[in-house]
Amino acid sequence: MNEILIAVIPVVIIGIVCAAVLVTASKLMAVKEDERFPAVRDCLPGANCGACGFAGCDGYAKALCENPDTPANLCTPGGDTAAKALSEVLGVEFEDVVEQVAVVRCSGDCEHTQDKVQYVGIQSCKAAKLFYGGKGSCTYGCLGLGDCAEACPQNAIFIKDGVAQVYTCDCIGCGICAKACPNHLISLVPDVKKTVVACSNRDKGAATRKVCSSGCIGCRKCERVCPSGAIKVKDNVAVIDYEKCTDCGSCAAACTTGCIRTEDLSGCHHFTS
Repeated sequence: MNEILIAVIPVVIIGIVCAAVLVTASKLMAVKEDERFPAVRDCLPGANCGACGFAGCDGYAKALCENPDTPANLCTPGGDTAAKALSEVLGVEFEDVVEQVAVVRCSGDCEHTQDKVQYVGIQSCKAAKLFYGGKGSCTYGCLGLGDCAEACPQNAIFIKDGVAQVYTCDCIGCGICAKACPNHLISLVPDVKKTVVACSNRDKGAATRKVCSSGCIGCRKCERVCPSGAIKVKDNVAVIDYEKCTDCGSCAAACTTGCIRTEDLSGCHHFTS
């Protein structure tokens, strides 16, 4: 019996000492959390999409608590509801959130382009891209296997005629789909804007024409008619500066191939290619 006690007692003493050291260390080395953090975090939707520019909702909440200069209207998925809640918790003035929606910059559906090979493999855009840039004749176009639709937390994206489409009514502008697209075809634009260039082909016009009848050929007609200088051809494809765009529709009307479109991005509509 004594031999057992001799073995157990030192272990018990060591355990008590270690416990005391840990308790003391936890109090002395504890990092104080802003008391507002839980309330601020509860105002955010939990999408953890990074659209605010921070590492998820926790990162944004921490920045709001620690830096008074951090804007409280950066949460696109949360919209005005989250911004109003944050302004109340933080005691700052409410600022409107510019809601955004995803647009797919590709018009290469079954009517305007064709496959160069028959792809039989993993049904993933990332996997298909490894095989000669995908099955489509346009290597810049939508791969059509739905990585974006799979990633979308709102089920706001679907594949139609080989091209991803966005149901803007359900899109919360989180940008997760844009990160999932291996061809980087998906962009976020303010939902108050209506003009979109539905093409990403950076080849010269003649080469683009061979692979897609609705691709941008870099003719610069859109540039010449835009009254605000909001659209420019860069790397053989038109690009819109939404800071300057007035949505007059001149560029869309002048587009030779029809890749520049005007759509009601603020309503419950599909972006049709």
